[in-house]
Amino acid sequence: MEIDRKKARMWSLVGSTGTFGIAMTELVKNHSKLCVVTADLCSFSGLDRFKSDFPNNIYNVGIAEQNMIGVAAGLASEGLDVFAATYASFASARALDQVRNHMGYMKLPVKLVGLTAGFSTGILGATHMALEDISIFRSIPNITILSPADCVEEVKCLEAVTEYQEPVYIRLTGAKRMPMIYQEDYPFQIGKTVWLKQGKDICIAATGTVVRSAVKAAEKLEKYNISAAVVNIHTLKPMDKEFVDRLRDYRLIVTVEEHNIMGGLGGIIAEEISDFHVHPKLVRIGAEDYYPHAKTYNKLLEETGLSEDNISDRIMRHISDDFI
Repeated sequence: MEIDRKKARMWSLVGSTGTFGIAMTELVKNHSKLCVVTADLCSFSGLDRFKSDFPNNIYNVGIAEQNMIGVAAGLASEGLDVFAATYASFASARALDQVRNHMGYMKLPVKLVGLTAGFSTGILGATHMALEDISIFRSIPNITILSPADCVEEVKCLEAVTEYQEPVYIRLTGAKRMPMIYQEDYPFQIGKTVWLKQGKDICIAATGTVVRSAVKAAEKLEKYNISAAVVNIHTLKPMDKEFVDRLRDYRLIVTVEEHNIMGGLGGIIAEEISDFHVHPKLVRIGAEDYYPHAKTYNKLLEETGLSEDNISDRIMRHISDDFI
């Protein structure tokens, strides 16, 4: 797909779910085997135009997420490039048995799209907050996990997996008017992290929409002569081993994620650096081990310490005088 500043701004305005529908409608034009299976979220997923223009390429199974995975697996076994889309909270918990068997065990190349992950629909309460999906899916063998930082990177993810012959989970965070990281095309590679900012003291590793907050927090730290690198972890599984090896050079590692700190990006990094003979201190920023009450998206980010000010303040509390 052609990517320019105008499209990047438009995708940002409609958010990750709207961008999903737009991308599918464009990608199917050059990929005749592409199809989408949805669990009664056609309009919400921005797929109305896709349904109108390509009625033979979409299957709405109704509110039946488990069946959605089974149908998607069957279509994939017949050689189609299948995307299955529903709320991330339902994809990761309600349909878990089907995901485990069809995608993990049988390795059928279904591209499962987890819409509104994290706090995107937090106003609906804990039932619609996906704060465990990374930890759930990373425990299942053979599943690649992608978590784009903004809508441009979402499009790059969708392009990269269209004919990808492996099971994939794509985690979409953020609401409408998403913050932008990228405004033009760039070389996206599954399994390869992106260093957005170089720094020598601290490494901030972030995933999903909160990557933008991590960048802003690092800029605030510069005012205190603290040099912080920022890394966009768009691929959570497999983890970039070259990136992990570079973590040896830092005095403090900070992970930032719109997910429970147990089992998510923070847990991944903790496991990876445990093999180091001596490793830096690790600070995990994300949702603690509880379910927040229903609130707006920004209020939930504030409550769980994921705003740029909260991130920089939290880091400052862990920095000793010898940093300054």
